[in-house]
Amino acid sequence: SGQEVRTSDVLRAYLEGTGLDIQIYEPAGAPGRTSLVARIEGTDPAAPTLCLMGHTDVVPVTREHWTRDPFGGELVNGEVWGRGALDMLNLTASQAVALKALARRPGGWRPRGTLVYLACADEEAGGTLGAGHMCKKHWDALRADYLLTENGGVVSSHDDELHVTVHVGEKGVAWRRLRVRGTPGHGSMPYGSDNALVKAAHVVSRLAEYRPAPYVDDLWRTFVGTLDVDDAMKTALADPARVDESIARLSPGTARFAWSATHTTFSPNLCRGGVKTNVIPDVVDVEVDIRTIPGDNEDEVRRHIDKALGDLSEEVEVQKLFSKPASASPTGTPLWDVLGRVVDAHYPGARLLPRMIVGFTDAPYFREHGAVAYGFGLFSRAMTAEKMSGRFHGNDERIDVESLALTTRGWLEVCELFLG
Repeated sequence: SGQEVRTSDVLRAYLEGTGLDIQIYEPAGAPGRTSLVARIEGTDPAAPTLCLMGHTDVVPVTREHWTRDPFGGELVNGEVWGRGALDMLNLTASQAVALKALARRPGGWRPRGTLVYLACADEEAGGTLGAGHMCKKHWDALRADYLLTENGGVVSSHDDELHVTVHVGEKGVAWRRLRVRGTPGHGSMPYGSDNALVKAAHVVSRLAEYRPAPYVDDLWRTFVGTLDVDDAMKTALADPARVDESIARLSPGTARFAWSATHTTFSPNLCRGGVKTNVIPDVVDVEVDIRTIPGDNEDEVRRHIDKALGDLSEEVEVQKLFSKPASASPTGTPLWDVLGRVVDAHYPGARLLPRMIVGFTDAPYFREHGAVAYGFGLFSRAMTAEKMSGRFHGNDERIDVESLALTTRGWLEVCELFLG
């Protein structure tokens, strides 16, 4: 995240000259953290407003671990390579292409409902300077009743039945810094020392070993019904008393998702401390990525930490870095019906599969304003869930051109059917 103005400028140059109303927004005190809004105003004030939203920032890379230039945007064997190809510049770009195509139709496209396009900054860092800022300070520029954003659209099959994933909700996020203190001393005399790094190591181990109670809801049970496992395993996975042991028997990729979908999770991902090799450290910070199930508020997060650390909890200072609660949208909506029609046109007979995303997106900022928000897209059969999960935030991130074409057509068809 940072200096998204470069992408905003590219998008503005691409969309200019089409008659679109284009505005750029920059939060005070955050130069370069711009978001772009473009809109096609509807003819009926009573008709719904649909927002297509994509973020313009990406996570960092370790260049030497990539086969190709992570910022080269190379097209190789029908795939576009680069950081953000899946998360989520593919959707942000395809939304812009669809918007421009609609705006350039002969005579202009004047739907009943309003179409808004938001290309926002900062999602990978929590979204407070992007979608969060827009929803808090500039909601009048959006006024969305419905939102489509990342990142559904994966096709799966089971018992000759096709499913296309649509994300209807997401877990909460609670990033925390755990500060561990000790007593400085000479590194040549460690015996009996009060070493903050040693204590921090125990803190990390306890967090990694912590096993909170599972959470099994209707979304999880629906997902379990689509898994290619026997009926006994499905029954066990839907049983809170047996789900933990059953997850361990799934394939590694499926197990990772399954555990995250049914538990509040704790991932210690950053550790900072120490000043010199021969000085016993007196302060060490451990930053933990906590993802919460529905119902786990900030008090519950603290209870989890205390329970995981046990007697060490009294020696740890907990600092809040960022929080966003779990949220979800209903499926019985006009937009849900339209998504089903669009999917059926490309994958005849396919059913929409509602799922909870275990990461976070900017959708909750819109849900706080009463908008219905879904994660949508339309991928080729080659982009399996296993392949997608391995490339998200990973090395050699890339997407096939067929998926880009499908998703672009999907946006066009949704806008035409839903907005009129």
